[in-house]
Amino acid sequence: MQVFDALNKHAVKTLKKTGLPYFIYSEEKQIGSNFGERFTYAIQEIYALGFENIITIGNDSPHLTANHILEASQHLKENPIVLGPSADGGFYLMGLKKSRFNPDSFLKLPWQTEALTSSILRLVHAKKIEAILLDTLQDLDSVADIETLLQSQKTLHYTISQLLLNALEKSFNLPLFQPFWVETFHARTYFNKGSPVLISA
Repeated sequence: MQVFDALNKHAVKTLKKTGLPYFIYSEEKQIGSNFGERFTYAIQEIYALGFENIITIGNDSPHLTANHILEASQHLKENPIVLGPSADGGFYLMGLKKSRFNPDSFLKLPWQTEALTSSILRLVHAKKIEAILLDTLQDLDSVADIETLLQSQKTLHYTISQLLLNALEKSFNLPLFQPFWVETFHARTYFNKGSPVLISA
């Protein structure tokens, strides 16, 4: 699909601008019967490589910039969790310290619903953890989202905007699930890689 091919390329290009290493978890690499299981498994696999902090991003937020990612990495130095909320109640970015990652709690979250971010915030607040929130961005899940993105005052990459216009004209139905990325920062010191980043999808 042209739209998501363009979004994938945009996401990787954005990551490269940060100068941070990353991993991409394509759909073929994901393990699990639902999104929550696939997402949790990817995070566990990255932590198992020795990383202490991760940042995950999706490929469906065309307004995501390198600054969002770099801001999250800075916040993670002092804070256990960073969220970039999406307008639909989910998130386009999540930064998390390994010490605060609980797979069982993750699997119980209402993934792919409008209650996701609010559920995470309730969970962390109950544990007296402060979550840092970034700008809210619009993600792309439906034709209605295309209209919202095209009407936004924020700049879209030309190729993406043209593909969205074309998709809108065809009333194209976009899938709800696409590959995601996990970025990881701060590997064990002997890696000597500065601030490594992993992206998984």
